[in-house]
Amino acid sequence: MTTDENKIAQQNLYLGLESSCDETAAAIVAVGSGESPRIISSVIYDQSDLHENFGGVVPEIAARAHAERMDICVARALKEASLDLSAVTGIGVTAGPGLIGGVLSGVMCAKGLSLGSGKPLIGVNHLAAHALTPRLTDSVAFPYLMLLISGGHCQFLLVKGPQNFQRLGGTIDDAPGEAFDKTARLLGLDQPGGPAVEKAALNGDENQYKFPRPLLDRGGCDLSFSGLKTALLRARDLILKLQGGLYEADRSDFCASFQAAICDVLGEKSRRALSLYMALDPEEPVYAVAGGVAANQTIRGRLKEIAQAAGATFIAPPLSLCTDNAAMIAYAASELHQEGVCHDLTLSGRPRWPLDNSQPALLGGGKKGAKA
Repeated sequence: MTTDENKIAQQNLYLGLESSCDETAAAIVAVGSGESPRIISSVIYDQSDLHENFGGVVPEIAARAHAERMDICVARALKEASLDLSAVTGIGVTAGPGLIGGVLSGVMCAKGLSLGSGKPLIGVNHLAAHALTPRLTDSVAFPYLMLLISGGHCQFLLVKGPQNFQRLGGTIDDAPGEAFDKTARLLGLDQPGGPAVEKAALNGDENQYKFPRPLLDRGGCDLSFSGLKTALLRARDLILKLQGGLYEADRSDFCASFQAAICDVLGEKSRRALSLYMALDPEEPVYAVAGGVAANQTIRGRLKEIAQAAGATFIAPPLSLCTDNAAMIAYAASELHQEGVCHDLTLSGRPRWPLDNSQPALLGGGKKGAKA
């Protein structure tokens, strides 16, 4: 047995399954025994090719693909880790929030694995897994400030424990990732919109268009991006009317100006959230960012500057852990399992699952519960 194999054998091994949107993923993470957490294997089957002709993720297509690929994904993750299911300590699975068809595909697979192997089943909140990623990558101590920023969510959170999250603010309408995707569609760029807009912005003039900075005239840490998207639509329509089409330079200027507005809003709201966090006098202050939009290098750079100016260490996960993945699910399951969390076969998928239930929902609610 090699040194690495011996270390793995001495640690607890968690299998994670992720299927909340359009990535089917499975991973093995080793934790415990005084060692930093380690990702032993991570497998992701992307569905971009299945949705590219529809301008966005089609829930029915995504759910079917998850059901077809999840068992294959799990088998590959175990094979790459040179393990079988009997070596696993527990099985973590995204139980929400997300597209319910996809969530159920993962939950049902995890239930089958748990029932067949006798291993504990741990349902994981997908947002909590993103929020706990800095502990996986950098062993960050509680409490820390987290900006969870993705295609469906945007929240400032005080992360006090694996099940203890305090929301300082969040979006009252569109999430930034959603705004990036819609901007890309308006400008005829590829999906997903985030990388396409970021790439186009590199050659643009961010001062060409004076887009609004929503909610900066109000106190607090809540955000809004819907009006920004509408402003871009109107500016684009004016250009189309004046010259009959968009040139490549127009698209670049639109993207650069849009991205600059996003950066300004996130920057100012981050300063406010950091002020609230630093008032707690944390021993080792950390400002972390996670979620798909955290892959944007311009946004990362701005947030890093603001964190350092406030006296906090800035942490952003590797790009491979910004988007949806199963390694974060496996690690979150390990933290929950350590706190005694274990589910039975009645575990159900949830399309909505707020992290902070002590505050009113930012986006309202309905029969299925609070949206965020």
